[in-house]
Amino acid sequence: MPIQASVGLGLPIREYLLTGLTAAVVTFLLTGLVRVLAVRLGAVAWPRGRDVHITPTPRWGGLAMLGGVLAGIGLALQLPALRLAFDYSDDVLGVLLAAVLVAAVGALDDRLELDALTKLAGQITAAGVLVLFGVQWAVFWVPWGGGGTGISGSLLILGQLQGVLLTVVLTVALINAMNFVDGLDGLAAGIGLIAATATGLFAIGLVIQNGNDPSAYSPALIAAVLAGACLGFLPHNFNPARIFMGDSGSMLIGLLLAAATTSASGRISISVTTDGTDILALFAPLIVLAAVVFVPLLDLLMAVVRRTRAGTSPFSPDKMHLHHRLLVIGHSHRRAVLLIYLWAGVLAFGAVALALIDDPFIVLWAVGAGLVVAVLASAVPRARMPQK
Repeated sequence: MPIQASVGLGLPIREYLLTGLTAAVVTFLLTGLVRVLAVRLGAVAWPRGRDVHITPTPRWGGLAMLGGVLAGIGLALQLPALRLAFDYSDDVLGVLLAAVLVAAVGALDDRLELDALTKLAGQITAAGVLVLFGVQWAVFWVPWGGGGTGISGSLLILGQLQGVLLTVVLTVALINAMNFVDGLDGLAAGIGLIAATATGLFAIGLVIQNGNDPSAYSPALIAAVLAGACLGFLPHNFNPARIFMGDSGSMLIGLLLAAATTSASGRISISVTTDGTDILALFAPLIVLAAVVFVPLLDLLMAVVRRTRAGTSPFSPDKMHLHHRLLVIGHSHRRAVLLIYLWAGVLAFGAVALALIDDPFIVLWAVGAGLVVAVLASAVPRARMPQK
């Protein structure tokens, strides 16, 4: 169908909402069945010294989330506008295959506790599947070589190997970041919901900027079904959790976030300009990517540095993650989770607003106010602790 004809269908906001709602409902309904299956097959998280939970809890919630994602994508194939995404791009098909692969590796780890190298091999293979279907970074802006006045720069066209390496590194980093942050009831699901919603809003902005071109539908569709899956799982997982998503869920969230952002990067105009807003738009996928996963990535980096300095493996577990520290200074379990939601929401939606709104100063003031509130809210228990 020509692009002009697709514009006549209108912006498919309702279809995005419908696919997300379908993913949420299917995930919610499947989670109870998966919980029973996990108990029968022994995929249960038994309390360990570093864990917060004190009762055995079934895993494999990620399998229910995968079912929700597949249902949402299946519905999109039947809708008049979103089905065009499959005609113009193979992104969604590649993402689905990679998602099934990484969820399967995570499910095996939830049951058999695979070693770190085996999990890493599975993650790299899933990232490779994305690349094979064309989901990879191809253009990068650098702040030199433009020859203009004021803000100037040039576009770096990545070679095939460079694009592949960047895509694999970012994908594996996001998968492990979400895996690391999954330490409190509802934490990973909530961050995934916030990050996917923010990424989806950014991707819908790209659809508008591309004149409702169906070739730009894929990133928002991926984000919509991920947000729905996280939303549908959250009632089962929020404190006190009746089931954990396990590595099958946290790795799935990381992969889909990486895929949605990487796919969105290919929909940015690559015309060379010296206008600051246009330059920000070129950087927007990286800005959004960094913001939506700032908390889990910071936690990952701190863990790697901490464990390396202690002479242990970067993958060795401990009880010093950000969420553990919030508990130590006096926050309750639920309050600690809600605080991390606040930090993630301020950064993620602030980055999206910065990329899509013409006046960056208003956005920066709003983000600054939100960060002040987040800092004060995080520091309250410490201020109330009795002095020794």
